[in-house]
Amino acid sequence: MERIKINNLLESPQFGEQVTVKGWVRTKRGSKNVSFIALNDGSTIRTVQVVADAEKFSEDLLRRINTGAALSVTGEVVESKGSGQSSEIVAETIEVLGEADPDKYPIQPKKHSLEFLRENMHLRMRTNTFAAVMRIRHNLAFAIHKFFNDRGFYYLHSPILTASDAEGAGEMFQVTTFDLKNPPKTEEGSIDFSQDFFGQPVNLTVSGQLEGELGAMALGEVYTFGPTFRAENSNTSRHLAEFWMIEPEVAFNTLKENMDLAEDFLKYVIEYAMENCKHDLEFLQNRELDAEKNLPKEQKHEMPLLDRLKFVIENDFERITYTEAINILRNSKPYKKGKFEYDVEWGIDLQSEHERFLVEKKYKKPVIITDYPKDIKAFYMKLNDDEKTVAAMDVLFPGIGEIVGGSEREADLETLQKLMDEKGVPQEEMSWYLDTRRFGTAPHAGFGLGFERLILFVTGMTNIRDVIPFPRAPKQAGF
Repeated sequence: MERIKINNLLESPQFGEQVTVKGWVRTKRGSKNVSFIALNDGSTIRTVQVVADAEKFSEDLLRRINTGAALSVTGEVVESKGSGQSSEIVAETIEVLGEADPDKYPIQPKKHSLEFLRENMHLRMRTNTFAAVMRIRHNLAFAIHKFFNDRGFYYLHSPILTASDAEGAGEMFQVTTFDLKNPPKTEEGSIDFSQDFFGQPVNLTVSGQLEGELGAMALGEVYTFGPTFRAENSNTSRHLAEFWMIEPEVAFNTLKENMDLAEDFLKYVIEYAMENCKHDLEFLQNRELDAEKNLPKEQKHEMPLLDRLKFVIENDFERITYTEAINILRNSKPYKKGKFEYDVEWGIDLQSEHERFLVEKKYKKPVIITDYPKDIKAFYMKLNDDEKTVAAMDVLFPGIGEIVGGSEREADLETLQKLMDEKGVPQEEMSWYLDTRRFGTAPHAGFGLGFERLILFVTGMTNIRDVIPFPRAPKQAGF
């Protein structure tokens, strides 16, 4: 008999029909006469209850059915007499596809700390929490592609291996085929990269933006969505060495149109998750409420998870300039009372505490800050008429801080070259990029969204390593 997914079975139970389900045991309880087995196959956070009459099944078979075991069950769908479920399966046949020794299997039916699950990362997706996060991750990824596809964008595959440092940060992973014990050297004694596979130093990319600009200057509207890498030796709950970025780039767009696109985009994908991940989000909301039960009021969220998501969808994002933001922060009570850890003055790069004050205390909704000082932003951002600021934008979310960063790009060749000189970006190595300004230059704009930061917000998780299947961080590269 063909297998039916548990999600489909629970959504449209066919009472009186024979079905086959396959999945993993979450719990087993009962007496010597009957066993009740909660089976889950990953298609939903919900389980289907399998009723196994002891008269039909041997004691040896039932003994092998433990938490984590994989089963194939065939039986009749009946209305459930228990609370919290509408249907269950009265088992006719049960096959144990794979056993799980209860003395050795670490994911037992009890509450596990996130720290414990990180230590057992290869098994953590078998828990309700991480299975829910991964299903939401999938739906958000699908929503991103759907949003751009439905608006006529083209998906551009930007390279993972690159010879350029798009951010100018220098924190890149180097890729080589050299024998590290004996690399070829030049006469001066430095490593001779002309003999390497690509004939020059090559790194893992930190961004697909520059390549996205090339695509936008030919196709009009493109977006990249792929892994990016940063060799920042940071062991915090907000940093990963490997993460995913979504970077749209649009020809003829100005800063205002860029802001409009970012706001529409964020609202769309969050609404999609709410419509398609209802059970998972309800579970994560209840999990968060339970975790915050005994915390002091100031450490609790002001709104439950689903209300926070609705609030983003239902409110226009506040739009202020960087200069306005600095003035607001300097006139705030926390600043005047010395509560900020970092000082506030024009020209600084805003810290997370500053961003969160603006979002969570001042406006109580997402905020877009524009027109940052040119000295703290990347070389490719359009220089404003005051020649002190650039047409940049950052979208700030509650609990997250910056979730999107972007700008209108500098389209004028001479100005771009001047900015590159000021930032120490070598023009010779970037001649391919400058060609977009030499031949048919046009205004264009784009932004980058850190995918894991979006998932943090949507799921309510607090550690970025808990929203990616296999996190890469300092001293962590298993699997």
